[in-house]
Amino acid sequence: MDSFELNKYAGGILAALLTLFGTKTVLDIVLRPHAAAKPGYVLPVAVKSADGHGGAAAPAKLDLAASLPKADVANGESVFKACLACHSVDKGVAKPTGPNLYGVIGRKVASTAFDYSEAMKGFGGEWSYDRIATYISDPKGTVPGNKMSFAGVKDQTDLVDVVAFLRSKSDSPPPLPK
Repeated sequence: MDSFELNKYAGGILAALLTLFGTKTVLDIVLRPHAAAKPGYVLPVAVKSADGHGGAAAPAKLDLAASLPKADVANGESVFKACLACHSVDKGVAKPTGPNLYGVIGRKVASTAFDYSEAMKGFGGEWSYDRIATYISDPKGTVPGNKMSFAGVKDQTDLVDVVAFLRSKSDSPPPLPK
């Protein structure tokens, strides 16, 4: 048997297998359409704030008045470690990248010795529990044009814990919301 005969047999076998499996695959695609079991990724959607200060509102299900008393300050400190690259929460300690956040809840926005962006200066008002939670959850959506490159804390439990941690870093924190 020469190589020409071997090539014919091999070609015949391969053609038969291709016909068999190709037909099955085409019929499977045509006759049984498959729907995705679940979406691959759900994109977060920002909701406009009703307080007139622009940006995204805090997540709809977040109830700070009910959640803050039960918050885990130790977990908030752990989550906040990502922020320590730019911010300090120790009294009187400054970092060149971001403002010191000691006593941030209850103080005026952009009121410490730091070179704030024009967007942050224009944000105005005070850092209430709701405003700080809204900002931490989506900094770019809350204050478009600010310098902070952090994407935000998306998990609501972690968000409440970080707010509770920031509250603990104050000489006289504001009373919890009711």
